[in-house]
Amino acid sequence: MTRVILVRHGQSTWNEQGLIQGRKDESILTAKGIEQALSVARVLKNVSIDQCFSSPLQRARATANAIVEFHSQEPKFLDSLCEINLTSWEGLAHQAVRDEQPEAHAQWHHHPENFELDGRLPIVELWQQAQQAWDAIFAHAQELPERAGRKTLLIVAHNAINQALLCTALGLPPHAFRRFQQDNAGISVLSIPEHGPVVLESMNQTAHNGQPFPRRKEKGGRILLIRHGETDWNRAERFQGQIDIPLNAQGLAQAEKAGEFLKNTKLDLAFSSPLSRPLETCKAVLAHHGEIPLTLVDDLQEISHGLWEGKLKAEIEAQFPGALEQWTQTPEVVQMPEGENLQQVWERSLRAWQELVEKTGDRTALVAAHDAINKAIVAGVLGLPPDSFWTFKQGNGAVTVFDYPDGPQGKPVLAAVNLTTHLGEGIFDCTAAGAL
Repeated sequence: MTRVILVRHGQSTWNEQGLIQGRKDESILTAKGIEQALSVARVLKNVSIDQCFSSPLQRARATANAIVEFHSQEPKFLDSLCEINLTSWEGLAHQAVRDEQPEAHAQWHHHPENFELDGRLPIVELWQQAQQAWDAIFAHAQELPERAGRKTLLIVAHNAINQALLCTALGLPPHAFRRFQQDNAGISVLSIPEHGPVVLESMNQTAHNGQPFPRRKEKGGRILLIRHGETDWNRAERFQGQIDIPLNAQGLAQAEKAGEFLKNTKLDLAFSSPLSRPLETCKAVLAHHGEIPLTLVDDLQEISHGLWEGKLKAEIEAQFPGALEQWTQTPEVVQMPEGENLQQVWERSLRAWQELVEKTGDRTALVAAHDAINKAIVAGVLGLPPDSFWTFKQGNGAVTVFDYPDGPQGKPVLAAVNLTTHLGEGIFDCTAAGAL
């Protein structure tokens, strides 16, 4: 197993001035950017990092050097981690490009896979570059010894290339560009097994910079999707499904911490699965927000496991030999006995989600649901099918953030995925691994 910690460089002078950087190497970290780099260094101080890889551009180089100072090692600088090559746009103000080249700018935003600049397709090239970067990184990583069965790699690079690294790792094509927000000094974590799907453990953590949530787009709605706190059945890895199991003491504490985390975030409305575990979690958050309309949504209930519900893994294996292995390896083909399959979960959760998005409009909503439902929503809004079920981790009490800068019918931007730092356990999700 390889764990990858992906970091965007701290704020640069050209970030501050609103200029397009690309591969130009003229901007340096601002005072704020230096402090952001040091904040990442402090967060990662006690994390065992086997190797750091960095873009050679000086804004990334300075960020990487600040981080690895605690780790007594030198970064490996890879040209394939340089920022996207935007040739004639580099050095121009974002607003000037928006005003003077509206058609090209619109294509850059809405159809990036077809975006052409100076006779090139920069996003298509970026995807090829990202794959080259992964090849180079894992070629180096093969030479590293494992610690307790795991290697931990740190990558420090830029906004666009980090998006491409995430997308290529998860199997997303170039039209997914701009769907993953990457703030300055934001931290993302990937788990890459030797066999099996890549897992996005978390994406775009910013709390270490004193910013609980990634910056919000200037317009459009925002939805905060939270998974319920822990239950005794989560802890025991007993399948819950639609059996109404309440939060345990740990789950109540997680719900309260989520409430503290979100207490300064203006909420306009809220939605929840009617089962008690997400509803208790939702109410703990709303306790800080006065009279907020709360709507219960039946289609947000957890997957129906049918005859698996109430059973431990050993009991399921005894009654349905081989079914659990199939669930972990090819979940999309599993039909829960007297329950649901993932295609049904995808359809009802995404139908409910789009209705909530339209009701939210340009406001901010809280949605409380379950592990399988949240996984389906995150994957589904990116256009991924049920075979990607295990791709996006959703911990107990975790918050995922969606922005809709182009309105309810526009493409959503994942501003953050599976934030759990408010639970007090660092940048890694340490919540219960338990059954759904």
